[in-house]
This record gives sequence, C-alpha cells and structure tokens, in this order.
Amino acid sequence: MKASALVLVRLALASLALGLTGSMKICTFNIQSFGEKKMENREVVEVILDVISRCDIMLVMEIKDASGKAFPQLMTQLNSYYSSRKSEYSYVISSRLGRKSYKEQYAFIYRTSRVSVKEVYQYPDIQLGDLDAFSREPFIVWFSSPKTAIQDLVIIPIHTTPETSVKEIDELFDVFQDVRQRWSSENVIIMGDFNADCGYVPKKQWGSIRLRSDTSFLWLTGDTLDTTVKESTHCSYDRVVLHGDQMIQAISPTSLEVFNFRQAYGLTELQALAVSDHYPVCITVKDASRKIKG
Repeated sequence: MKASALVLVRLALASLALGLTGSMKICTFNIQSFGEKKMENREVVEVILDVISRCDIMLVMEIKDASGKAFPQLMTQLNSYYSSRKSEYSYVISSRLGRKSYKEQYAFIYRTSRVSVKEVYQYPDIQLGDLDAFSREPFIVWFSSPKTAIQDLVIIPIHTTPETSVKEIDELFDVFQDVRQRWSSENVIIMGDFNADCGYVPKKQWGSIRLRSDTSFLWLTGDTLDTTVKESTHCSYDRVVLHGDQMIQAISPTSLEVFNFRQAYGLTELQALAVSDHYPVCITVKDASRKIKG
C-alpha cells in the first residue's frame, strides 16, 4: 500500500476513534520483534500506528528494544499524528523480561481522555514456591474507566514460550488469585499471546489447565479462531479471558474482533508479515449508559 493511501486511512480511523461514545475498545497485539529496525520501515510504522489508533487500550507484546529508543519514538509519532492535544496517548511499560540474554517487554498504550492508570504490578518470578514459572512474568495494570459500564478493570497480560505454554497458562490462575487479594477490583481481563494452539496446547491438556476448567472464567476466543497472518497457518494463539460478573456483562461476545490489517490495508502477505505474524485481537466494553445488573 502506498504511504499516501495509508495516511488517508489513518486520518479516517482517527476521526472514527475520537468520535466514539463512552464505549471502550481494548486490544492485544504481538508486534513481532518490535525494535529500532522495525521503526526504520516507514510503511510498517504507518500500519502499526493505524492499528493502535483503533483502540483505547492496546497491550503490546514482544518489544525487543534493547536501546530503549524505539518505543518512545513510536509514542511520539502516535501523539503527533493522532492527537488534538499534546498527550492524547500515554503508556506504561515493563522492565525487560526473560531468561538469560533473551529479553522482551510488555507495554500498555492508552487514550488518556478515556482511561487512566490506578496501579501497576510486576508479578515476581518466584511466587507460591514455584521458581520462575513464567518466561515473561505478567506486568499487570489496574485501569480506571469512568465512561464505561464498569468503572475500573484489571488487565493481566501474558506472552508464553510455546514449549511451556501449558504450564504458563495454568499458572495464570495463581496470578489471578494473587491480584484478587492485592486489589479490590473483580473486573479482570487476561489477554495476550498464549500460544494456545497448533501443537503447543494439545486438546488432552486443556482439562489440566485451571484457567480453562474453572467455570468462573469466560474464554471469549474459541479454539478455532485464527489470529495468525501467514496463509499457511490457522492457529488460535492470541486469547482473551474474562472474570467477574460485571466484566462479563460489560463485554458482548459479538464485539470480539481479529483485525485483519492485511485485508484492511490491501497488503501482500510479505508486507503484512513485515508488520507482524499476529493479528490484533480486540473487544469492546459497553458505555456507561448500558446498565449492568448487580
């Protein structure tokens, strides 16, 4: 896609996003190997900015930015292109997480006119006697969202290592219990790249995963949902899980969207893969005018 066409798409999407009511779109996006090299590709950056602008909260994963420069540059461009004010978008970002020399970061980008951050919590790598349960421990954020049907919500992110995804998904149950004791909010979203398909989580293993077997959790993403860019794959890697009666009532299952940016922007498979090998997954929280029982 030509850059000029992308600019028009970007402006249209920005106008749509800024004209939304009190509903709030929350997205998760594994931007494969995001760092300085990706920031040097102008057309790739255009697509990433467009995708982010569609969301009020965006979880970004696989930030491999050892210099610490690429992500702040992305945020500067985001505010420059889309903001009618100086700081329409802000963010919180984790430390560099990972075993040995391989490190990644989680980040949450959020629209400051709609949400604010109440607290952040970096889950420790030693918890409840389990040594180093996660390759990249969740960086958990408690948001305030006064314009939506729920006043606050907690998001627990995860990017598992494929070979240990069964264990890591199961351990998210312990993370949830810890957060529940730490904070008062019952409105919880667990989301990210679970690597929860295509051989990494065999069907026979689902019964042993507490996050799946406990019926208080609602998995919005089914096992047949394709969140991958490659034509040769059909994998439901990226997942969204809800907990809390009000949280579940505030999000319609029909709002779940895998945003196919390749199709939306007329990209070839190669051009789309330059952005990422994952598509973003999004949900929408109802606005405050939609009453919730209880």
